[in-house]
Amino acid sequence: MTSASFKPEAGPARRTVMAAAGAAGLAAALTACGSGDGSSDTADTGSTPGTTGPTQGSASPEAGEAAGGTALARTSDIPEGGGKIFKDRGVVVTQPTAGTYKAFSAKCTHQGCAVSRISDGVIVCPCHNSHFSVADGSVKQGPATQPLATEKITVSGDEIKLT
Repeated sequence: MTSASFKPEAGPARRTVMAAAGAAGLAAALTACGSGDGSSDTADTGSTPGTTGPTQGSASPEAGEAAGGTALARTSDIPEGGGKIFKDRGVVVTQPTAGTYKAFSAKCTHQGCAVSRISDGVIVCPCHNSHFSVADGSVKQGPATQPLATEKITVSGDEIKLT
């Protein structure tokens, strides 16, 4: 009786196949969480009372930015009772009441999706429809249970800067 010797076929290693499958799954998950067209919505209707003051939060400046911060917008760009999403900076700037400007992270606290619009005094996440207040970032409708993180801005004249 003869026995044939076992010769493995040439092909990708198990580790390579597993890494590729993991990368494909991650790409699919990120695509689902990052839906949106890249534009900023500025819809506004309702006005929510909030605290006054030109700064909010604790974000630190990025390397290479001037000491005064990075210019985001003019005050006239931010509608009263609404706001504007700056997707490229990951921040939302709102004006809950006349002359009061607030800034929050554009990342939903539920599963990290980017918020996509501001309507009726709330910041809306498209993934699971969480709503956050334009006045303080608090949750108005779940499934999110934590408020949006505050970001620090300064208002000088008619210029809003992320600091």
